[in-house]
Amino acid sequence: MLHHMASLPFIGHVHALRDLKTMKLIRRKLKKSQLLLRETNKGGNLYVAHINEFEEKAVEYRMKIGAYEELSSSLIEDILSKVTRLLNDLHVKTNQFSFQQYKKMIPSRLTVELAFMYYNPKTDKNSITLRTIMNTIHAATTDISRFLDPFIRPLFDIHAQSRPIIDDGHLLRQLEQYVRNGHLKSTTLFCTADITNLYTMLPYDESLEILEEFLREHHYEKVQGIPIRVILQLAHLVLKETAFVDGNKFYRQIIGGAMGSPFTLTLANIFMWKWEKMPFVVQ
Repeated sequence: MLHHMASLPFIGHVHALRDLKTMKLIRRKLKKSQLLLRETNKGGNLYVAHINEFEEKAVEYRMKIGAYEELSSSLIEDILSKVTRLLNDLHVKTNQFSFQQYKKMIPSRLTVELAFMYYNPKTDKNSITLRTIMNTIHAATTDISRFLDPFIRPLFDIHAQSRPIIDDGHLLRQLEQYVRNGHLKSTTLFCTADITNLYTMLPYDESLEILEEFLREHHYEKVQGIPIRVILQLAHLVLKETAFVDGNKFYRQIIGGAMGSPFTLTLANIFMWKWEKMPFVVQ
């Protein structure tokens, strides 16, 4: 703090010291009253609640989702071993990708650590719920996730670019084009669907089957020189080997992917690509 203050003008020093004093005072009061201060999921507002309220809602969420299994100890060594063994087998033994690609994916024992989960309150509805976020920045599979995502995401963007609606402006442009093409009729129905907990509810096997279907349907036998079979092995590892800390307890994710993992979003989009292709039957 003082290091950054050194380059500030005098009035900046005064304001910075005052803000620092205020923050310390707020922190002490929160700690004394056992309160947590969190940024809301939308709007950038702040929400204050007793620590027990957050814990109760977190327990309620975990029980409702059923995607997490409590563990008696950390799985970090087990996961690190699985990741290292697979990458060594694929590169050293069978030469499925280059040494440069191998280096991008292999985790460092010096920096690897378990993911951790935290919660942001969702206050945009009547009852306050929690949005879970998993910080996977130093997880053992994160480098594989970061490696896969830049290769697969552009393929999805190319082949499914007419499907996703990015924002309100994009929706309006799509509707205008829909009208110009003469598709708008008096019988046209517009439907919306709200999918909750998509990332955490992705089924492992089906998600990987749909990923393979997507790649083969668009005639990709290899991506960046890596065979589809190997991509699926790497994706399987990213999905299945997720363990994290929540408070002072260890958990393993047994359904879906971690929300903080880059490749999870792309995999979820490809999963929805398959779902959107299915016809709707209106009774």
